[in-house]
Amino acid sequence: MTNHILATHSATQLTNLIRNHQVSRIDLVNDLLTTIKQENSQLNAVTHLWPERALKMATDFEDHGQPFAGVPILLKGLGQSFKGEIDSGSSHLLRDYIAPKTNNFVKRLLDAGLIPVGETNAPEFGFKNVTDSSLYGNAHNPWNLEYQPGGSSGGSAAAVSANWLPIAAGNDGGGSIRIPSSFSGTIGLKPTRGRVPTGPDEWRGWQGASINFAITRSIQDTAKLLDALAVVQMAAPFQVPLPEHDFESTLNELSKQPKIAFSTHSPVNTPVSDEAKAAVKEAVTFLENQGYAVTEAQVPVDGVQLMQTYYTMNAGETATMFANMHLDDQTIHDNVEPLTWALNVAGKTVSAVQYSQALAFWDQVAAAMDQFTNQYDLYLTPTTAYQAPRIDQQLVSKENMAKLLNISSFSPTERLQIIWDQWLPALTISPFTQLANISGQPAISLPTYVGDNGLPIGIQVMAKKGREDLLLQVGHLFEEAQKLKFKA
Repeated sequence: MTNHILATHSATQLTNLIRNHQVSRIDLVNDLLTTIKQENSQLNAVTHLWPERALKMATDFEDHGQPFAGVPILLKGLGQSFKGEIDSGSSHLLRDYIAPKTNNFVKRLLDAGLIPVGETNAPEFGFKNVTDSSLYGNAHNPWNLEYQPGGSSGGSAAAVSANWLPIAAGNDGGGSIRIPSSFSGTIGLKPTRGRVPTGPDEWRGWQGASINFAITRSIQDTAKLLDALAVVQMAAPFQVPLPEHDFESTLNELSKQPKIAFSTHSPVNTPVSDEAKAAVKEAVTFLENQGYAVTEAQVPVDGVQLMQTYYTMNAGETATMFANMHLDDQTIHDNVEPLTWALNVAGKTVSAVQYSQALAFWDQVAAAMDQFTNQYDLYLTPTTAYQAPRIDQQLVSKENMAKLLNISSFSPTERLQIIWDQWLPALTISPFTQLANISGQPAISLPTYVGDNGLPIGIQVMAKKGREDLLLQVGHLFEEAQKLKFKA
């Protein structure tokens, strides 16, 4: 869509250009602002811009050798609060809420030398695999504007895919970095649970399922950012040891030893498209040609129970979120979307026993996947079972929408079934990503395949907790062979 310097260089390359006095931070910020003003009407990827603040940060920037020397970035408009800026959660309920503090993740981005220029579109509270906020409207896919870029980090994926900038922040509670990366043709890493900063308010987002990171179009940028963000927070409930070596320096160190398992079978026994199967088949052939042992295998996890416990968590956490806001039910009902309201109602009748059982199952899943990754170092699947849905594709039937709107009239058991039923069409599109969120493992989506319809679809690779190095090395292998396919 654009020929500006941010479109043609990685964040690492831009850092080098800045330090060699070949480009200025102010020019880069202005470049991004101009592009967004010219092109956002097509993509609706960005909801708020902070030009004066960003330009001041660029002007006042002090170079102390940060990993990124003043490269602009977009924050996701959900879970990445920046003091003094709108923090709406893409909801009418919080449309005027101003963040009173900057959260620890964003502070770490600032410490890494990145300059936030604005924030991106997301669905309300991140509950969907598409970006269709009633507050901000639909985001659009740069590959074809009639299609979704995905969600919930859809605005960030669209901006990077459109070559507006090389890196944009996102977060991932059930695939929300990887799903839009698959739909939009970008690189999307979900790090190991505990790898990057949390707090100071929310320490265990969705009981550890949700984690902040970013969407990129360069493996080196992904590794450099992970090095910059990796931390051990003694106050945090989830922690992972720092790596022995930085991720960026080990990109070329993938040995021939890793054993790789693959599957194209949906964890919840739903259909999988020919495009998703072809993407995995092509990746398997490439890896085998590179000398790696690749075996078809199934993970030892009940995918249906996995998703049932995931929805139980979603409901409970939504009800807790609203309880902490101390708002009356009528105000909430009148200002949130039907799914959000239904999750709130369902969550109020989730018992402590049900919630504790769900988390206990998650622990068993994590243990089972740890054993699985003792046998197989990497697990390859499609990122999503289908390519991006159309903007006008209805993912909730009229019957299920009616139930959502009247969920209070159903029993507690029926409420959870309604949540399952309404989410099933969306889950059918993207059933592969939630496992890594629940197990806490790292997973990456790589843009390796474009279908005959001209739309991309990604492959997902998972590894043992703490082994992002393997994921980045595999990504680098595909990148060096020119197997990663980005929008021109």
